[in-house]
Amino acid sequence: MASANTIRGSRIGASPARPTERAEPAPRRQTTYWCANSHAVEISLAVEAAAPETWECPRCGLPAGQDRHNPPARPRTEPYKSHLAYVKERRSDADAEAILAEALAAVRARRGEA
Repeated sequence: MASANTIRGSRIGASPARPTERAEPAPRRQTTYWCANSHAVEISLAVEAAAPETWECPRCGLPAGQDRHNPPARPRTEPYKSHLAYVKERRSDADAEAILAEALAAVRARRGEA
């Protein structure tokens, strides 16, 4: 049989069973966001908190804004880039030719070729 002083269904860091007994909740305000698919997202924010510009729509995942008639555009997805594409962004063709010539000279020197 369980002892009388056992706290059931509790864990470390758990909030009180009835929070109204110990603290008052912060004053809140409702903020509505709309996505490009016309979904309305209503969130509660603390009165003193600044509302973010965009919020992710839980229904479709698009960004939602506070202007119903001008929602944020769909995010542009970047195509997959290979390692070579990133290297080509950093180096010009002249740089690539110079690096290749240097590497070939090093290989020829190791082999003993002139």
